[in-house]
Amino acid sequence: MKTIYILEDDTGIRDALQLLLSFENYDVRSFSTISAFTERDKSIVPDLFIFDVMMPDGLGTDVCNQTKNDPQSATVPVMIISAHAKNDDVVKSCNADVFISKPFDIDDVITQIENLTRDSKSEG
Repeated sequence: MKTIYILEDDTGIRDALQLLLSFENYDVRSFSTISAFTERDKSIVPDLFIFDVMMPDGLGTDVCNQTKNDPQSATVPVMIISAHAKNDDVVKSCNADVFISKPFDIDDVITQIENLTRDSKSEG
């Protein structure tokens, strides 16, 4: 089973993504703050990170850069979701693999996730 980490402060979006991805047979772990994400068990490396940009305690783009610069997680794909940031701004500020604007079509998100996790380390 492939693992996805979600960093999203909006409870409704976080819970909906967690539920829908669980139905798609993903192991989903979610975090509502950057500090909670930072305190996670780093011995577990997921198959995908999903980061919101505007968090109560910082920017998801900064977390994206940190994960991309960490040798342990550098090859893990990152999906950025945001209602506030423009795609060009995100591309300039972090090395995310995919940008999704809120509100989003869940079928499009699932397709993007399937594409990003297809060649990852775990076999699901």
